Amino acid sequence: MNDSGSFFSRWTRQYLPAKRWQLALIGLFGLFAGGVVMLTLVALILTPTLPALDDLSGTQLKVPMRVYTADGQLIAEFGEEKRIPVRIEEVPDLLIKSVLAAEDRSFFYHHGVDFTGILRAALHNLRTQSSGQGASTITMQVARNFFLSPEKTYSRKIREVLLAFKIERELSKQQILELYFNKIFLGHRAYGFAAAAQVYYGKTLKELTLPEMAMLAGLPKAPSRDNPLTNPDNAVERRNAILRQMLNLGFIDEAAYTQAVNTPLAASKHAYRFNIEAPYVAEMVRQYMIQAYDEKTYAGGFHVYTTINANDQQAAVKALQNGLLEYERRHGYRGPAGHVTVRGEPDKEHLDDVLKDYRVVGDLLPGVVLKVEEKSAQVYTQDGSIAELGWAGLSWARAYIDENTLGAAPKRAADVLKPGDIIYLEAIENPAQQQEIGPWRLAAVPEVSGALVSLRPADGAILALTGGFDFYQSGFNRVTQAERQPGSSIKPFIFSAALDKGFTPASTVSGAPIVMEGDSPEDEWRPEDYSRKFFGPTRLRKALAQSLNLVAVRLLRAIGVGYAAEYMERFGFEPAKLPRNLSLALGTASATPMQMVNAFAVFANGG
Repeated sequence: MNDSGSFFSRWTRQYLPAKRWQLALIGLFGLFAGGVVMLTLVALILTPTLPALDDLSGTQLKVPMRVYTADGQLIAEFGEEKRIPVRIEEVPDLLIKSVLAAEDRSFFYHHGVDFTGILRAALHNLRTQSSGQGASTITMQVARNFFLSPEKTYSRKIREVLLAFKIERELSKQQILELYFNKIFLGHRAYGFAAAAQVYYGKTLKELTLPEMAMLAGLPKAPSRDNPLTNPDNAVERRNAILRQMLNLGFIDEAAYTQAVNTPLAASKHAYRFNIEAPYVAEMVRQYMIQAYDEKTYAGGFHVYTTINANDQQAAVKALQNGLLEYERRHGYRGPAGHVTVRGEPDKEHLDDVLKDYRVVGDLLPGVVLKVEEKSAQVYTQDGSIAELGWAGLSWARAYIDENTLGAAPKRAADVLKPGDIIYLEAIENPAQQQEIGPWRLAAVPEVSGALVSLRPADGAILALTGGFDFYQSGFNRVTQAERQPGSSIKPFIFSAALDKGFTPASTVSGAPIVMEGDSPEDEWRPEDYSRKFFGPTRLRKALAQSLNLVAVRLLRAIGVGYAAEYMERFGFEPAKLPRNLSLALGTASATPMQMVNAFAVFANGG
């Protein structure tokens, strides 16, 4: 034992340092080596679990579905994320420099992780006793945004670092920047800088000014805190800090810096404007795409081109709206949409608050009547302007009593309006009508609605479709969903069935009165013609031209109701919606406008 103890003492004196600083140095080295070994083991374990970069492309971006007319004009956009993918070559050089100054000044020099930046951020946070400065490179942000969860754990951070190295090995710097510029969240549902430029400034990337670029470059760090719409003071402070950094890095000169920091904040919410008004068509496309592609619909970046003709669609929308407004005017004015007290000088802030609960319906602009003169009225509109409503735009407004009865014609404006009335105004766009009526006409949101669909018979392509006065007032599509009795428009199909059965256009059928007996006298059916006249034997061509009900009923009885119904199925009518009795000849079936236009297209295209 003594020999062993003396051997150990001799070994420690010979091989181990005696001074404390040497022992501390060895301990630190051991800790460092152990840390390296531990990190190496963790990296070896986590590396095989890293996602492959094969799919790291634009197809992974959640790009909204866009719907277009046949000639490429935008109808609608559907998606949870607003994104406009761009190539990195389309991004202005100054915007790239703004982002580098804000997020990663060493981007072109590191290999995914900026160790100098990590040390600088750590020292800053230790000195300030905060965690305000991070050290994530653009590559690390791409790794986090594409593949990793936002949870703050050590394992996730290590995976982020490893994945950043992997991305740098497999992608070029330009490819990484392109992914970043398209993926990053910038507030208000805007993903990517092109979408943010549209949302905040209503511009494309190439139209942005230097202060606007710096403003957008400041958003990735804190999209809510530094948002120009919700926190303008923070946004300006962040923008100016980035401009100072750009100056220090030599990206801009002193003159550009001074001009940019003195530029007032110009950001505001910009809604995406659609070129063509076709919301009913867009909804039909959306429903079809969900059935066909399910969850990919809103994020797959689909560009759906319809058969809609832009000019035809605009004409259809305007024709339907004008027709319904004219119908409403013929039946009288039903009164204001609401009322608010107006005294003395109008409080515009209060009026704006009142009008925010009323929306534009079918281009009808809501407003509050401020003053009523003898033959005119002043109206404060929802867009903040004062509209002069002349007598020509008011005089039509006889009071609505019931469907067939109107009140007396108004003699002065006060017979129709009073101050505080909340009304709708129709803008007169036709120059000839403007000279006659003036710029505005009193209007009311129609109580009735309608639909219009136009088809190309040769191939069935829908050229124009509008399913109601205003989609946002009622999304019920009357073209495809409203089943109505077609009435006399069913007769061509009955007559066509008769021709197929052996009748000719010259065949004669009696138009004499008909009485169909029922179980009781009350159940007797006595069909009549509109003119209430009776005709003798009448050729089919004349009977169809004059839409004679009695001839149609006798003709249907002659060929058989079952045969006629079966024949009409060839035109697209649903068998269950065709009554199996003689009332079918008078149009008691149920069909949508779309079914009717499809059926008549068969005649137009030769069968």
